[in-house]
Amino acid sequence: MKSTDIKHFTLESRNSDDWLKAKRIIPGIALSLAISGITYWFQSRPGMGMVSISSIAIGLGIILGNLVKIPKSFQPGIKFSAKEILKLAIIMLGFKLNFHDAIEIGHLGVGITFVTIGSTFLFSHWSGSKLGLNRRLIQLIAAGTSICGTSAVVATNAVVNASDEDTAYSITTVTLFSILAMLVYPIIGGILHLSTTEFGFWCGFSIQQTAHVIAASLNYDVMSADLATISKLSRVIYLAPIVLLLGTFSSPKGSSQGKSLLSRITIPWFVPLFLVMSLINTYLPVAPGIKQALVQFDGFLFVIAMAAMGLETKLAAIATTGIKPFYLAGLSWIFIATLSLVLVKTFTMGV
Repeated sequence: MKSTDIKHFTLESRNSDDWLKAKRIIPGIALSLAISGITYWFQSRPGMGMVSISSIAIGLGIILGNLVKIPKSFQPGIKFSAKEILKLAIIMLGFKLNFHDAIEIGHLGVGITFVTIGSTFLFSHWSGSKLGLNRRLIQLIAAGTSICGTSAVVATNAVVNASDEDTAYSITTVTLFSILAMLVYPIIGGILHLSTTEFGFWCGFSIQQTAHVIAASLNYDVMSADLATISKLSRVIYLAPIVLLLGTFSSPKGSSQGKSLLSRITIPWFVPLFLVMSLINTYLPVAPGIKQALVQFDGFLFVIAMAAMGLETKLAAIATTGIKPFYLAGLSWIFIATLSLVLVKTFTMGV
């Protein structure tokens, strides 16, 4: 056989293998897409607007995955959706991040953001270890509470590789306390006679989900909504460094023995691309229509990934974890809410 024939045969074989791999993931992706469509329909129902669309998607996936035996032929596509599509969604999340947000809240605001995120993360780790929870689950809840809710949970999971059950549990608990914050913050703000500025920054610095930040601030004072949104979005800036740190220190201990810290640093491939998208959004003139389309597409990718993650989640495994993660999420939320309120009341925001 001629060398050209061998190359041609090898190329054909490779193309055939690629097609077979692509064909294997189609059923699972299609199922995840179907659940995503149902998810959007559910969220459009009256009274469902304040429920995180990611929570709905993962909930529907859990229900279907536990009530119906999913054929093995669907598994490759489900795993692809839960892992690879999720990473693409994290990259596209960069279009929600604008570095100018940090400038708008001022140096003092940046300082309060840094202190609340860092302190909450450390407190969550300490509390989680006292509760006897596994390290990966602690990291998911810590990231979700301190940074930006569901987005932080799934981005963190992409590097710490927690189980789908731990991820689903983390998303559920973090979302529940975010909803609780949305309901009680206006009441507390009225009792403490917080100013519009104080309440807006308090919401932005401590409530997990953006939708709940906006809802809580609008229920208190329309003027506080802008401050709440800006300070909330400024927290997303810390997502990349947190993911990088966790990706470095979550590597197996055995593989890092005898190596310097520098040589152990591993950068997940999607994090630099996330930062590139953020820089484009910050410094390049992206048409509002295009930006809105990209943000909506990113949300759709997240819903697909969450649906797939729900399909892989087994309720029996969640049940064995017990109620302790709920306690951790509650303690972490109380900590960030109290600390941020004290800091906002203590320092003049200069706005």
